[in-house]
Amino acid sequence: MRLSSLLQYETIVIQCHDNPDADAIASGYGLYIYFKKHGKNVRFIYGGRFVIQKSNLVLMLRELAIPIEYVTKLDAPDLLITVDCQYDEGNVTHFDAKEVAVIDHHQVSGPLPPMSDVRSSLGSCSTLVRVLLEQEGININEERSLATALYYGLMMDTNQFTEIYHPLDRDLRDDAAFDRSKITMFRNANLSLSELEIAGEALCRYEYEETYRYAVIKARACDPNILGIIGDMMLEVDAVDFCVVYSILPVGVKLSVRSCRKETRASELADYLTDKIGSGGGHVEKAGGLIQLELLQREYSDEYQSAYDAASKLGDFFKKRLKAYFEESEVIYAKDYRADLSQMRAYRRKNLRLGYVKASDVFQTGTKVTIRTLEGDLDMPVKDDMYITIGMGGEVRLIAEEHFKKSNRMLDEPYLFEGEYKPMVKTSFDDKNVSLIPYAKTCIATDGIEIYIKPLNHRVKVFTEWDEENYMLGRAGDYLAVRKDDLHNVYVIAGDMFEQMYEAV
Repeated sequence: MRLSSLLQYETIVIQCHDNPDADAIASGYGLYIYFKKHGKNVRFIYGGRFVIQKSNLVLMLRELAIPIEYVTKLDAPDLLITVDCQYDEGNVTHFDAKEVAVIDHHQVSGPLPPMSDVRSSLGSCSTLVRVLLEQEGININEERSLATALYYGLMMDTNQFTEIYHPLDRDLRDDAAFDRSKITMFRNANLSLSELEIAGEALCRYEYEETYRYAVIKARACDPNILGIIGDMMLEVDAVDFCVVYSILPVGVKLSVRSCRKETRASELADYLTDKIGSGGGHVEKAGGLIQLELLQREYSDEYQSAYDAASKLGDFFKKRLKAYFEESEVIYAKDYRADLSQMRAYRRKNLRLGYVKASDVFQTGTKVTIRTLEGDLDMPVKDDMYITIGMGGEVRLIAEEHFKKSNRMLDEPYLFEGEYKPMVKTSFDDKNVSLIPYAKTCIATDGIEIYIKPLNHRVKVFTEWDEENYMLGRAGDYLAVRKDDLHNVYVIAGDMFEQMYEAV
């Protein structure tokens, strides 16, 4: 959906959920500015039982002059746009409208109107609004109040950026020309005395599992950022390596995940806990997510009779899921791995077209750069003999020149990329974003690259020879691969890519 397609309506009302948070306010403000620029009769509203009182939000509204209104009645507009929420959800006051549109980043909870853009993979609705504005040629940095609002909305919905897991979220975080003094002001008004009390109470009621060294903590309904504060404090305890802190809110169950062991990324654990019932992700040490109780009850209908029943047993659910996670996870250190080749089959890589860039042709040798992809950020110094390959889905791999030329035939033709997110590079010295695609040429994998593979039926984490700090994750349906010419070259191939890339020998 394009915002320009909504300009056909004259009276437009933008509505965020009841008890709006910073992300709802920021994303609604971005839409308000867009329609105001186009001369529309537009209002920005919220309903519910309570007027905004949280000190950081009051400051945000005042300092950025955001014209949001609290209403209890509304004459039906030509178009009602719900932002950071979905029409007729439980936490959204119902107002009649001639037409309805939805712009949101949460899981879909029911039927959506034809005019909808819901991207559950994003960490904030502010990110989605930034994308929609840029599609219409609007640079958010031309209005500092808008850039500041969207930056703050993302910051608060991702727990101070610790729960970011999509490159578009990272782009907003890194690109926004925000007002630092105002962000500092908002941040320093974020914790109230009552929230301090909630954190202390929650820490006194933790549940601990000694075998896997994790804690589960339930907090009363509160700002989701408080969960991160509780989790950070819990991880200071010498006996705790992982913790999950959760709270039941009108939008669902918010959770914050912490890890201090390299064998378990907090982002991966958050994704596991919310699989099929919500969304989760973040960083290596800090992550978070949201579970929808209706989806939880539906997925585990044999255990829970209703969403209320599921809510009352969340502590047991988390402990059961955590136990299953640790029991089914296998960790492989490639340098010490001895593959049982009798249980594996031989395959050869197909002659696929990939993209390639010689790093030193684009960036000065020695420069520290960050390559941003759907798989995450990859930090590296540029070396003379380093090649960057780009796969069909946008996956990026680094390979030494000797191995690259041995395994690929280089063509002098541009690489045509059709993935979801084009890999971007951010340089350390000027902080600019550079797309790899304009520099990428095509290469074809040559015959002779043979591997042994076996399908996975459980969760496997592979610490490769070239990276002993970060693991490649394999799930049931993926494949464990070992290079025939180097049995310590162990890695994971995604199940949905395997048949496209390899053929039996």
